[in-house]
Amino acid sequence: MIHSYNNTNTKAQLLVGNEELLKRFSKNKKILHYTFIRSQKNIVNIRIDNIPIEVKPNEIVSLTPNQNLQYINGTDVIIYQFNREFYCIKDHDKEVSCIGILFLASTAAPIFSLNEDESIKYNFLHNDIIQEFLNNDSIQAEMLQLLIKNFIIKSTRLIKKQQINTSETKQDLLQKFNLLVEKHYMNERQVTFYADKLFKSPKTLSNQFHKLNTNPLQIIHQRIILETKRLLQYSELSFKGIAYKLGYTDPSGLSRLFKKQTNMSPSEFRKKLN
Repeated sequence: MIHSYNNTNTKAQLLVGNEELLKRFSKNKKILHYTFIRSQKNIVNIRIDNIPIEVKPNEIVSLTPNQNLQYINGTDVIIYQFNREFYCIKDHDKEVSCIGILFLASTAAPIFSLNEDESIKYNFLHNDIIQEFLNNDSIQAEMLQLLIKNFIIKSTRLIKKQQINTSETKQDLLQKFNLLVEKHYMNERQVTFYADKLFKSPKTLSNQFHKLNTNPLQIIHQRIILETKRLLQYSELSFKGIAYKLGYTDPSGLSRLFKKQTNMSPSEFRKKLN
């Protein structure tokens, strides 16, 4: 069953459902909403930006608009989808602090798990959301927004906790860095640029990220490669056109980076998709 809230004036939309909603993505397609996929008792297999993802029981995966999603199989799923008009992540990030953690993160699909106690709490929250769809009154939208905000805050706290050996300060730094990369990666590919924006030296930034099992340059490159893959798969642009779109005046530079990161050339990647 799929529950939906739609406001024709503001274009705000919230969708809540089970695998019936997920089956809308049985063919690989771009998502237009912020999305949470929660597996309850069974493994759910999906592909995100053509990367296979296995969502284990009691795990939640979060997706950002413009990512590509394909549902493969799995049942007993809860899906939440909402657009910017319903709840703007960027406008409310000071309240929920989810950018760079749940959305616009350095990984293609952030995943976190629920223990038994947390699962019970999420079940109560889900029941409240479903119940609110039955209250068709003037404050329904506000109540649904508050419940989704509660879900986002709970999820952000959990995923932060589950980062091994990660202090809150380092998580906040990673979050800010990811957001900057999302904003500037097409034009800025040097760690120095981002370090200056964060009032850090490149060396300090690298040392702090080392404890997160990553490094700043790796995050920048991952974002560039992710966008390159999307454009190779879903656009008709030539590789030269893709390189120019991503800020490369010399396409060979992007080609070398792509091969280093994926062990195949852009043309080999595109052929493999056909």
